[in-house]
Amino acid sequence: MNAPDLQNLFSLSVNPLELVLRGTAMYWLLFLLFRFVLRRDVGALGIADVLLLVLIADASQNAMSGGYESITDGCILVLTIAGWNYLLDWCSFHSPRIRKFVEPAPLLLVKNGRLLRKNMRRELITMEELWSQLRTQGVKDLGEVQAAFIEGDGEISVLRKGASGQTPPSPSRKLG
Repeated sequence: MNAPDLQNLFSLSVNPLELVLRGTAMYWLLFLLFRFVLRRDVGALGIADVLLLVLIADASQNAMSGGYESITDGCILVLTIAGWNYLLDWCSFHSPRIRKFVEPAPLLLVKNGRLLRKNMRRELITMEELWSQLRTQGVKDLGEVQAAFIEGDGEISVLRKGASGQTPPSPSRKLG
């Protein structure tokens, strides 16, 4: 068994700018694919979360298995991907315009006890999936529901009608 060649293990085998460009191109290609082509899954992780995990796992695997020839190459790629993810989160937090692009808007699925089948078809949500989520929130009858939305992360949020069938008051925006 030979001793590891530490100089080659940590030296760059690929131009760092090329690694940054490759990481950037793949991040944005997959982000746009997930954001605009793939559907939201009910109760699933957010798009950016899945994307980050997949890309970092792949980049790390290649670096560990020798696909890049050095650990440094893999570290540059992982840091590029993580940097884009952080920058996108930061920009989304500070800019409503960017947030609107990055995060799908909530989509109304039930309005005043009536199913909006067109919206359910748009997100490919079956009756079974919707009812599963409604039951977890204690809904027994659609008549109890003022509105149900699929959120950007795939969760279903439900606004119930008041006990007398009236619409509940709007929640306050104040926190604490």
